[in-house]
Amino acid sequence: MTEVIRQRLNDSPFARWTVLFIVATAMMMGYFVNDVMSPLETMLEASKEDGGLGWSSSDYGFFSGSSGLINVFLLMLFFSGLILDKMGIRFTGTLACSLMVIGTLIKFMAITQDFETVHIPIFDTDMSGSVACASLGFAIFGVGYEMTGITVSKAMVRWFTGHELALAMGIQLAMARLGTAAALSISAPIARHLTLSTPLLLSLAFLMIGLLAFLVFCVMDRRLDASIPSETGNSEEFRLSDIGVTLRNPGFWLITLFCVLFYSAVSPFLKFSTKLMVMKYGVDADIAGFFSSIAPFGTILMTPLFGLIYDRYGKGVTLVITGALMLTAVHFGFSLPIHSSTIAIALMVILSIGYSLAPAALWPCVPKIIPLKCLGTAYSMIFFIQNFGRAIIPMFVGRANETDPSYTTSMLIFGFTALGAALTAIAMFYVNRKKGYGLQLPNIKK
Repeated sequence: MTEVIRQRLNDSPFARWTVLFIVATAMMMGYFVNDVMSPLETMLEASKEDGGLGWSSSDYGFFSGSSGLINVFLLMLFFSGLILDKMGIRFTGTLACSLMVIGTLIKFMAITQDFETVHIPIFDTDMSGSVACASLGFAIFGVGYEMTGITVSKAMVRWFTGHELALAMGIQLAMARLGTAAALSISAPIARHLTLSTPLLLSLAFLMIGLLAFLVFCVMDRRLDASIPSETGNSEEFRLSDIGVTLRNPGFWLITLFCVLFYSAVSPFLKFSTKLMVMKYGVDADIAGFFSSIAPFGTILMTPLFGLIYDRYGKGVTLVITGALMLTAVHFGFSLPIHSSTIAIALMVILSIGYSLAPAALWPCVPKIIPLKCLGTAYSMIFFIQNFGRAIIPMFVGRANETDPSYTTSMLIFGFTALGAALTAIAMFYVNRKKGYGLQLPNIKK
């Protein structure tokens, strides 16, 4: 009996894989809601007489970038990491899931209620009331969404260190992308055949499921605490001075810069990709979302596969470099004056491979250079800086699409951003060799 108590709960494959499924479910629901309005751009920009809200491309670009406003300009994402390391995974995750529910409820109200034009003092501009309200809701949702991301990442490290960490993170990412793919695939058909607000109503139901799933995880995580009482000592407590450990690490800054560039070339692109398929490649609006969903659907199988390769054989930075180069080629391909839908499908398939390779190896690299007690703050600083790109790039792209409807300019923006990510990953390769982080070594301890 004593031996059972001393054994770590996460040494049980059943326990740790159950935890993975539970927390990944909460993250998957958040990813679904994050992209649920992406396929609705053309409907949102339609006139009210035609069932839309009369938004402009700039309105939609502002809304798309608003998810990072509170995180970036009010530093909430940075504070999320501090909350995570000080208050723990269970408290932070529950708070995060609740914020996603509140933000989505506000977005639902923005779509279903009539609003007058309002003046936004911060930006010194007049804006449709529905855009302002939806952006506020998306900003609140964004706080919970990013907070959930860093919480789930730390939970994976806590439960899978010494085991199949990259595979676990790959499966978690795959389930998250399943949420993205589902949103891109079904949102527009649901809105067209029912109402514009129906996808958001479905989103609220999904987020409640995610919140309940995380509460189940909290029960299991308490049991893990009971199985490893020796790790609750003061030596493992986070202190503000520990932030310096992260800030002095060159590997941390390279990973951060890579994330800014790589995800700025992917996440905003997916928000504009549905309209790209319609306007440039002549794809029917009802199925354009399926073209866009090729990327996240492809990652569902490939991300765990590449994670397993990293766990067993290493070469993490090599995988990251390859993924970034593939993404670069895709965006420059979209900028070419070619209008074949077959080419568009081929480019989305290549994007899905690159979108699988880099994240599958990147996120398991972070705990190799940052102690567990500082990991929440490290992830939050990465995501915080990353959100600058995710908030700014959509606004530039929205304006670029107004002046250049051929999408050449916007695709070049994405292409050079991805190229910067590839060059950063190459620098990471040489710094890893010099510092000996072990990023090219397997994760599974034999």
